[in-house]
Amino acid sequence: MVFYLRLLKESLAFALNALTNNKLRTILSLLGVTIGIFSIIAVLAAVDSLDRKIKADMSDIDINTMYLKHFSFGPSTVPRWKREQFPKVTYEEYQYLKGAVSSAEFMAFQFFTKNETAKYEDKTVTNLNAVPISYEFADIQRLKIEHGRFYNESESNSGTAVVVIGHEVAKSLFGDLPAIDKNIRLYGQRFTVIGVLEKQGSSSMGMPSNDMSVIFPVNFIRRMYGDNNDFMTPVISIKPYEGENAEDVKAEVTQKLRNYRGLRAGEDDNFMIDILAGFTQMIDQFLGVLNLVGWLISGFSLLVGGFGIANIMFVSVKERTTLIGIQKALGAKRKFILFQFLFEAIILSVIGGGVGLLLVWGIAALLTTALDFPFVLGFSNIMLGTSLAAFIGLVSGILPAISAARLDPVEAIRSGM
Repeated sequence: MVFYLRLLKESLAFALNALTNNKLRTILSLLGVTIGIFSIIAVLAAVDSLDRKIKADMSDIDINTMYLKHFSFGPSTVPRWKREQFPKVTYEEYQYLKGAVSSAEFMAFQFFTKNETAKYEDKTVTNLNAVPISYEFADIQRLKIEHGRFYNESESNSGTAVVVIGHEVAKSLFGDLPAIDKNIRLYGQRFTVIGVLEKQGSSSMGMPSNDMSVIFPVNFIRRMYGDNNDFMTPVISIKPYEGENAEDVKAEVTQKLRNYRGLRAGEDDNFMIDILAGFTQMIDQFLGVLNLVGWLISGFSLLVGGFGIANIMFVSVKERTTLIGIQKALGAKRKFILFQFLFEAIILSVIGGGVGLLLVWGIAALLTTALDFPFVLGFSNIMLGTSLAAFIGLVSGILPAISAARLDPVEAIRSGM
């Protein structure tokens, strides 16, 4: 043990000496390792952060939740021309399915619609995510209310002009003043604020954050504009009972809606049902591809970095030929010389990798502050980056270390004279 500690100490001294005496050469040689480690860990940290954020955003939503509509969220085997002929789901179908589907705990009717502007006195907030939806939405999404409450069944069915607003909407319109019972204007109409949502932060995958949302009864907008408008796309959200198989619930909804629409046996469905679990699997595949691309691109940088480390070590062997000869003449074993140069290569590579990790950490901290999105450099990624750098140093230092260990002591001393 003492032998290896002594080796490590001497190797660290030689590595630091190489850094201080040949700064430019060493920095340029280590740059490949730094860039390679930075690239890989930056990609992995970004993917991990995105994955954590997606899971956090969806933590309050049952992944068995499904969406019934006339279009598909993802790739579909149904031709586009055929999908374009599908009829939109209706409020009447939502009411029918609520009573007919026994395996669904909650159903909500919603319009996907354009962004809206909210006003309060002389303050205006634009580009808000307008969410006209029935009262079951609070149970499906398990919304967290910071102040006030969500609208009830009676207010939802009658289309009462009440609204639940996101944290940032409340802050922009009312500042530090309480928002509950204040009146704001949407669609040129007066709405009473009855609830404020807890702060969510930036959402993932480009999805709108509830912080910038205004949620109100869908029947209000149905009463104003009717059901057939180009700027409103109807969707029915369905949450199965806990323990129910999502595919079984989907099959029941499909059969009930086919019967309601009068589709005969053999006719294709003229609607689409997407289960949230399928969407999360698609996201996992996408993140996996990102990881793979990151590894492929960064691999070239690490390859260049490995050559850089090998170059430093070959130069180091050349410069210390006389010293190696003296060490061997005084009884130093081949193993001692071999490990000395291997440790030195690993230490130099780890220093380069450490710089790369520091860059990732600094950029992650800046992006977290600037974008309000939690970029996290996890301990596992730090260990991976360090281990990868050490491995690159080990592989790059093997040949120089072997050449140093095999030097003849007499020839080594003579060549340095």
